[in-house]
Amino acid sequence: MELSKATQYKIQGYIMAAIFFLLIYICSSALCAGQEMFESHTANYSHKSLAAVPRNLSLMTTVLDISFNNIAAMETSDFNYTLDLKVLNASHNQMKYLDSNIFRFDSELEYLDLSYNQLRNISGTFPNNLHHLDISFNDFQTMSVCRGFGNMLLLEYLGLGASQIVKNDFEGIAHLHLKEVFIELNPLLDYENGSLLSLNTKKLTLDLGLLSNKDRYNVLLDAVNTTKILDLSHIYEWNIHTDPEKYIFDIVKNSKVTDLTMRHVNVDWKMVVLALQYIWHSSVEILNFYDFSLKGKIEQTSFDYSNTSVKVFNLQGVNVGVFQFDQSVVYRVFSNMNIENLTLNFANLLFMVCPLNFSTFQNIDFSNNALTDDLFQDCSTLINLKCLKLRQNKLEKISKVSIMTKNMPSLEYLDVSHNLLTYDEEDCHWSESIAKLNLASNSLTESIFKCLPINIEILILKNNDITHVPRDVAHLDGLVELNLSFNRLADIPDCSNLRSLSLLSVEANQILYPSFESIESCSRVKHISAGQNPFQCNCELRRFIKQEREAPGRLIGWPEAYVCKYPDNVRGTMLKDFDLPEITCNVFILIPVIILPIIFFIVLIIGLCKYLDAPWFLKMIWQYTKTKQRTRTSKQGYQSLQKDLDFHAFISYSEHDASWVKNIFLPSIERSNECIRICQHERNFVPGKSIIENIINCIDKSYKSIFILSPNFVQSEWCHYELYFAHHKLYTENNDNLILILLEPIPQYLIPSKYYKLKTLMAQRTYLEWPVEKSKHSLFWANLRAAISVDLTHAVSENTCSVSSENSCSASSKNSCSTESETTRLLS
Repeated sequence: MELSKATQYKIQGYIMAAIFFLLIYICSSALCAGQEMFESHTANYSHKSLAAVPRNLSLMTTVLDISFNNIAAMETSDFNYTLDLKVLNASHNQMKYLDSNIFRFDSELEYLDLSYNQLRNISGTFPNNLHHLDISFNDFQTMSVCRGFGNMLLLEYLGLGASQIVKNDFEGIAHLHLKEVFIELNPLLDYENGSLLSLNTKKLTLDLGLLSNKDRYNVLLDAVNTTKILDLSHIYEWNIHTDPEKYIFDIVKNSKVTDLTMRHVNVDWKMVVLALQYIWHSSVEILNFYDFSLKGKIEQTSFDYSNTSVKVFNLQGVNVGVFQFDQSVVYRVFSNMNIENLTLNFANLLFMVCPLNFSTFQNIDFSNNALTDDLFQDCSTLINLKCLKLRQNKLEKISKVSIMTKNMPSLEYLDVSHNLLTYDEEDCHWSESIAKLNLASNSLTESIFKCLPINIEILILKNNDITHVPRDVAHLDGLVELNLSFNRLADIPDCSNLRSLSLLSVEANQILYPSFESIESCSRVKHISAGQNPFQCNCELRRFIKQEREAPGRLIGWPEAYVCKYPDNVRGTMLKDFDLPEITCNVFILIPVIILPIIFFIVLIIGLCKYLDAPWFLKMIWQYTKTKQRTRTSKQGYQSLQKDLDFHAFISYSEHDASWVKNIFLPSIERSNECIRICQHERNFVPGKSIIENIINCIDKSYKSIFILSPNFVQSEWCHYELYFAHHKLYTENNDNLILILLEPIPQYLIPSKYYKLKTLMAQRTYLEWPVEKSKHSLFWANLRAAISVDLTHAVSENTCSVSSENSCSASSKNSCSTESETTRLLS
């Protein structure tokens, strides 16, 4: 049957639409697959308990990590399609055999780690482009596998290990210019003398392990003549029963090593001094010890420091297995060294003796120890010392640290960060040569600016308790860099007296918005780092933002580190994106647009009130109210007060301030005078009653109501209720019962609008401030006790809001809690 033309056109349309959607699907699938392949350059299959190399590797894989698995073999098909593979980590598996031809398609392979397997043989050749090859910690019987490595002319690192080493093992790689060769000697059973001499490497690293004394001697004898940089690890007890001096002398006398490192050393003190003495007169210039353990008897020994090539001595990590010995014996060996650089880190140093003669030390690093302020006091032999690092110790007095440097005329850099340093206005006597001082992470305040070297150029005061920089810092006119990050600054410091300042860092402080004066005073500073501050984005901040727009690059970390925190509606907004309309910040525009209409309406309202005689009516109502109030007050006396009250005071506070109330306030008030009763919600609210009913009852039964004011207080809803009811009692009963204690300053912008009564009370009434100085605490408590003192000996414990038995006064107590009436009248 022949279809109509309309039907044919409709079918063709359906077919074309289907083809169109099919093409879109194929293209999108190909695009997603290409994007996935592009993004999956690194494949991490470590610790997956795999038994074979994964089959679903992307063609774009460049880094493959299959370490710490159970892979027993790698096949040629595993790497046929990873043509861009550059890094392969197959360590810590169970492979016993490897055909290196499986990498014939991976011509880009540069890094191959096959360590910690069970390999016994390797056949074939590795790719020529290989830079790093590690086959150490396997089960090779000989080093003959090295004969197949001669094609890798770009090889830089080679890790090896076998039970037997002979001379011809390394002949196949003698022409390679290696940067480092690592040889694991723990399973070594036989070593042929002279084998290591065939290696051509800049650095040789040997893991001696449990090597026998004979083989250890032969290996070291060749090692010191193979390379200039030698790294030895696991040097345990070495029992030489014949002549230890001869053995050590034979190893050292023909050595060409200039950089010697020894790790995991555990030998007797006598052997340490003997070996160190011979090394001292060798070709070694840099001597490093890591994880050093001492044992045996430690006693005074002579040491010849003359004619040495050593310039750097580095000792990190010391464990002394001897409990009773003269520490000065050990310290004297180090202090009298005639070298330029001495480092003793993590050595548990308690002190260090002063060098006996004028010392050649230029750099000393005693970080991460337990040194105290007595270090180098009255020491006048460190005349060449330029750099002294004492970070992470137990220094306490900055004045004693300054006296320590007084006899160091060449000292330029001092690092005493991460200590316990404080300054108590003592005299300071710094070395005049100090140009850089690091005082970070201590307990210093702004008073530290009175105790600084006169020629200081770089000052680091990061992470201290500094609230401001004093204006009188004219003696620091040579200061170039000042780091005040992570302190408690409220504004950028005044830079007018810091004429040479080029870099100022005030990151992570409490700067809401830099003042106009501080910005102007620091106009000469080239770079300022002020990010990570809680910026309050308002009109005052516009000048600070404008400064960066006018001089791009001046603010370090701009714009990512500069983000609004207040108010909430712009929190998280970068300062570069923050902007306010001109009308909200320009007073000259704000007055005619807003202020003038307001004034007009105020004048209009006042005119209408005078026309309608409203002041006369208001005056009459006010007089009537006052008269009624005086009538009710006159009927109340002290007897009625005494009859209705059960507590001296009801205390209202935020739960965030509960620690101060429970640990400081209540013990100081109640325990010092057992007759004073404080009503606290946790112990005096009656179960079963509503919270509001409990609040009203406790306020009514208390002589005074004490409010602990802080930024946390104004955020509490229940604190608002308590203040409302106490304020209501103040005006309804004409009872002057409110006592305000300001625990922490409360900025006006933090007080919500619903706390308008609190603003009024703080503006009209005198409140007590909690003093920071401990010397003022006794007067504070005396004033507060006088304000709440009243005789309540009639009270019984069955009342609704009662105090606990440990703080209450018995009705029969003969000693009433009273204070002179005049003091009470003045303070309350």
